[in-house]
Amino acid sequence: MRLGLALGYWGRGPSPDHVPLAQEAERLGYDSVWTAESWGSDAFTPLTWIAAQTSRIKLGTAVAQMAARSPTTTAMHALTLDHLSGGRVMLGLGLSGPQVVEGWYGRPFPKSPLTATREYVDVVRQVLRREAHVRLAGSYHPLPYDGPDGTGIGKPLKSITHPLRAQLPVLLGAEGPKNIAQTARIADGWLPLYWSPLRAGVYEEPLSGAGEGFLVAPMAQARVCADVSEGLLPVKTMLGFYIGGMGHAARNFHADLMARMGYEEEARRIQELFLAGRREEAVLAVPDAFADEISLVGPRERIAERLELWRKGPVTDLLVLSPDPHTLRVLAELNS
Repeated sequence: MRLGLALGYWGRGPSPDHVPLAQEAERLGYDSVWTAESWGSDAFTPLTWIAAQTSRIKLGTAVAQMAARSPTTTAMHALTLDHLSGGRVMLGLGLSGPQVVEGWYGRPFPKSPLTATREYVDVVRQVLRREAHVRLAGSYHPLPYDGPDGTGIGKPLKSITHPLRAQLPVLLGAEGPKNIAQTARIADGWLPLYWSPLRAGVYEEPLSGAGEGFLVAPMAQARVCADVSEGLLPVKTMLGFYIGGMGHAARNFHADLMARMGYEEEARRIQELFLAGRREEAVLAVPDAFADEISLVGPRERIAERLELWRKGPVTDLLVLSPDPHTLRVLAELNS
């Protein structure tokens, strides 16, 4: 199991620690570093900045939101950075949810998310292969565009720039069983939002169609500390926000995922509290047990024991979300 460093997206502004953390991760032997986006900083620009100040570590987006860019634009970003970094890019993509897609990007959330994702990946693959002019008779990403408001003179095109790698890895963030199953068929890897090594069997059937070399790269908050309860608080804060606020009360993919993992009653309670403006109570309502099984928190000896559970399952890459160089170093030592 390889280690990656997950930096997430910016809050109020850029963190001065991100480049030093990426450099330290590279020195410690981490295989990859990952950036994200929500409705603020984008995923590709910080990754380019990191690429310029590192030499070996792979560069991943976990995730770049599909609604933010057309698939050809995303392919342009990926092939450009892949050239500039010497072939280090791993392209992680995700749909996001209706509130972000419609509220931030001003686009309709697709009625068929599976079809929209499949078309998006198809176009990206065509651009990167550069075998022919890009064409797709699609419902969501038709190329050339053939809608009733078009001119009708759109021309199929092929990238002027020759991509460095036709097989640049494409990974997908997916939560529902059907979406995960499609990811196993059409992508090079899967980026689970929450992963519990105690419940790996939940994903056995959806992942059954994955080919050889398929990547399973979940993100996990990590912290070496003496007090487990204190160490779990940032995990619970994140979960409270995602489960309570990252989605509508009637359509929240994160809450649905927590429910499928055995915490349905707790997930609905967190939503209820968060949407009522009782955010601190929502965080406290997150069960310690759930926060604990999807993270790596506690003294070194405890983390060492739990890391063995992660290694026993299908996880190929553990993306560590931690701003603490000491924690990164301990995990590197334990995983060597």
